[in-house]
Amino acid sequence: MMAGISAAEARATVLLCERQEKPGRKLSATGGGHCNITNTLDAESFMSRFGKHGRFMTDALRRFSRDDLLQHMREWGVPCEADDGFHYFPISQKATDVLDALERRLHAGNAVIRNRLEVTSLEIADGHIRGVRTSKGSMPANAVVVAAGGAAWPALGGCRLGYELAKQAGHAVTDVCPALVGLATRETWPGYCSGVTMPDVTVRIDLPKLHRSVTRGTLLFTHGGVSGPAILDLSGQVTDLLRANASVPITLNLKPGTSHDSWRATIDSWRTKRGKKTIRNLLDEFLPQSLATAICDACGIGQDAQAGHLTAHVRETLAEWMTDMPLTVTGSEGFEQAMVTRGGVALRDVNPSSLESRLVRGLYFAGEVLDLDGPCGGYNLQWAFSSGSLAGSSAALHQR
Repeated sequence: MMAGISAAEARATVLLCERQEKPGRKLSATGGGHCNITNTLDAESFMSRFGKHGRFMTDALRRFSRDDLLQHMREWGVPCEADDGFHYFPISQKATDVLDALERRLHAGNAVIRNRLEVTSLEIADGHIRGVRTSKGSMPANAVVVAAGGAAWPALGGCRLGYELAKQAGHAVTDVCPALVGLATRETWPGYCSGVTMPDVTVRIDLPKLHRSVTRGTLLFTHGGVSGPAILDLSGQVTDLLRANASVPITLNLKPGTSHDSWRATIDSWRTKRGKKTIRNLLDEFLPQSLATAICDACGIGQDAQAGHLTAHVRETLAEWMTDMPLTVTGSEGFEQAMVTRGGVALRDVNPSSLESRLVRGLYFAGEVLDLDGPCGGYNLQWAFSSGSLAGSSAALHQR
């Protein structure tokens, strides 16, 4: 939609081919229906959160920055604020307001939206795009922007069409896996804590050379494992590792501000000063009851075990669990529940200054279909807006 707006504003003739009954269904659902469109990070910090390929975004972010996005939203009647100092949401807290504004801008630029029109292949001749073949016949065009998203969230339109179109043009597509997705664990005890939320947890991949892969934020225990922002931000890397490994070990620190030694000292003081209290009741002072119970079970501590009777070995095990709680990830909730796709059209054959294919003139890519994905917090939507703006304006120039 942003590519269409940008191209229309550059006076190009625009046809938006939408395979669903209407565009923007994913957008309507983002941020729990509130639409966290961007965040307060500067461009360098923003790009760093996308990993080793992040600097590919430089020209797109320069062409359409966060400030440009916020200004456009104001002008389009959807002012946004970052009430928490980081995440920008529409003041109305309605993702549908953002979607409606995009549709209005498309219509204002005389762009044509054709719903239930699926592109089936690209039409290419002599290294130039000539149009697309659709479910309703051929559509000639001097420029085509592939902004088909990724495989995530198929109930809201996620599909692999963009990858297939890219392959038709000779582009390599890296392996894709779900990202920003809940993880399933071998351990069953998280299910007994289902629905419990910990507001501030750090999560680490417990593998050699990956100890720096740490995220911090809210964690949610689910029926089958763990979710929440702290997990979602690490999930793409974990699901990528699961392609070559049957399982991936992770650890949780339930109270990041408290070290192992501090927990050991606290637990030792329970033994000497509060020896008749049960460990479960003492843990209840720090943790939800169901989680305290699960930790006691996992550490072999009976529900009626008193602090004064704990052996040194059990006290050490409990301190370790509070700072490095081990979990074994065996899978994820899959593309069906994923918010984003990791992987996609390889960046090496896409020109970052225009997002034009280096293999086929007049072919452009934007958004999630490319091999770039970021964490929770407005990263992926900002990339969608910025890349859409650059690809659309570049395509309009090519059309001339």
